[in-house]
Amino acid sequence: MQTVVVGTSGTTADDVIAVARHGARIELSDEAVAALAAARGIVDALAAKPEPVYGVSTGFGALATRHISPELRAQLQRNIVRSHAAGMGPRVEREVVRALMFLRLKTVCSGRTGVRPEVARTMADVLNAGITPVVHEYGSLGCSGDLAPLSHCALALMGEGDAEGPDGSVRPAGELLAEHGIAPVELREKEGLALLNGTDGMLGMLVMALADLDRLYKSADITAALTLEALLGTEKVLAPELHAIRPHPGQGAAAANMLAILEGSGLTGHFQEEEAPRVQDAYSVRCAPQVAGAGRDTMAHARLVADRELASAVDNPVVLPDGRVESNGNFHGAPVAYVLDFLAIAAADLGSIAERRTDRLLDKNRSHGLPPFLADDAGVDSGLMIAQYTQAALVSELKRLAVPASADSIPSSAMQEDHVSMGWSAARKLRTAVDNLTRVIAVELYAATRAIELRRHLTPAPASRAAIEALRAAGVEGPGPDRFLAPDLAAADAFVRDGQLVAAVEKVTGPLA
Repeated sequence: MQTVVVGTSGTTADDVIAVARHGARIELSDEAVAALAAARGIVDALAAKPEPVYGVSTGFGALATRHISPELRAQLQRNIVRSHAAGMGPRVEREVVRALMFLRLKTVCSGRTGVRPEVARTMADVLNAGITPVVHEYGSLGCSGDLAPLSHCALALMGEGDAEGPDGSVRPAGELLAEHGIAPVELREKEGLALLNGTDGMLGMLVMALADLDRLYKSADITAALTLEALLGTEKVLAPELHAIRPHPGQGAAAANMLAILEGSGLTGHFQEEEAPRVQDAYSVRCAPQVAGAGRDTMAHARLVADRELASAVDNPVVLPDGRVESNGNFHGAPVAYVLDFLAIAAADLGSIAERRTDRLLDKNRSHGLPPFLADDAGVDSGLMIAQYTQAALVSELKRLAVPASADSIPSSAMQEDHVSMGWSAARKLRTAVDNLTRVIAVELYAATRAIELRRHLTPAPASRAAIEALRAAGVEGPGPDRFLAPDLAAADAFVRDGQLVAAVEKVTGPLA
């Protein structure tokens, strides 16, 4: 099993994926333990002074004006966790909760939060034991961090609330901790607040979405190339010299991918040999690199933001290297929320252009000799008519999901927190968008491979043949009379989702960009 060592200087996207999705084991570096102890010494010294310090000896948010006496401070920290664990709605996915907890541990280990080393060790122990607190869909405004989601995680560290065990059963967190020999934490000054105040949920979902979108953009280049072949289009628009004069990096990468996939094709270039020769292909085919490329460039910006956030210590207040404990606004989720929304917009457009290509494959007036709806016996058979309806419904939802969450703000905490990011909401809808985009691309794959096989007198590119053969080996049937279509579409979805499509093509082309 992979081991991820958490230090003081942040973490990487690969580490987040390893912990969240693959159950990597976590260890704390000696440097992190020393930084935790040093910062805790500063907090303890401040707690002993009569002057109030926010988060150490005061209430929180709009209640920060009250000075809390020493005998009530442990209760204060327990109470903030209990009261803030106020989420509602469906459970959030296990991988999201693991990413959330790991990223909070990353910030705790920076030595900027004032949390004791034993609290950090407990966080690592809970993750290593495969215990996943129950976190609910609603409760974060993306400012002061993902408060309710993080509170449900902190509650489990205290041995309260519910959690999912490694066997998938949901039980009281205290029982699960006891079974794994983990003592519940007893929070001291600053610690309850430090466990709640971060952008960790939205950041974890951003990191995982970027990993998924990287695969989907490659998949979309493949399906666009397959459709170009099926429509007997021209690959000349993919020439590198054309993309060099508009040097957007993503556009060049998408065009290069499509060109590599189409190498050796016997279907391309026939657009001028028909009875009504085309001067050029439709935009959905010809401009595929421009649209997919713009999405890639959006992803590059989102990765830059994610990398900066992964290197950050997000808390309020923070322990500075010179010993000061200062309030700040670094918990505001705007930087992450914006790129989550940008990615949802790009995903909607990629889905939209894929659906237009699919529709073109099914329309006998625009498919250049293919049967209506790619049906075996049109009229008796309906072919893929309703598969495109399903794809269109998914694209319509993608467009609704592209409406930005980060443009909204609802004041909270008696107007103390009067502008919030809604970054958690942006992340949640992006997860749905990525899920639906996978299905959209799967429908285009299903249609394009069937269309190529219907061009029986022409030979597709070796990479295209590899994709078709792998899809058929995965149980997705080719052309023929109408049959129960949902299982085929589900299998095509799984084929795209788990990376089989990209893997099959890259065996021929080498790594795609």
